[in-house]
Amino acid sequence: MKKELEKWGYDVIDVGTSTADSCDYPDFAARVAEGVSSGKFDRGVLICGTGVGMGMVANKLPGVRAAPCTDVYTAKFSRFHTDANVLTMGSRVIGSGMAKKVLKTFMKTDFEGDTASGERHVRRLAKLQELERKYLGGGPECE
Repeated sequence: MKKELEKWGYDVIDVGTSTADSCDYPDFAARVAEGVSSGKFDRGVLICGTGVGMGMVANKLPGVRAAPCTDVYTAKFSRFHTDANVLTMGSRVIGSGMAKKVLKTFMKTDFEGDTASGERHVRRLAKLQELERKYLGGGPECE
């Protein structure tokens, strides 16, 4: 996926892992989520066995909206309607061909909130940010 992103012109910061050895996914998910939460990264991509564990970790940080996606439709609408900023995928549940399509869709889709028809999505995102302020203490998008 890193090669695909670079081929499409994206700057990629790879936070690991760089071996096939067993590791603890929260360590790597936290690195990406911290980058997104702080504003250092615009978006993040996390891949583990199912994509679920990485997403759980990432969504603990303020301003992070991680979406597990296994199909193009979900990838599109996770960006279009909810402005997801972290894509999670499972290497054991999605083939590489579909993963590339999902990744491309996630990266190329803009948030609809910037359009006249996207007002409801902006309102819903504001409610999500209010929950972040209440339970997580804020974050860059909550100020």
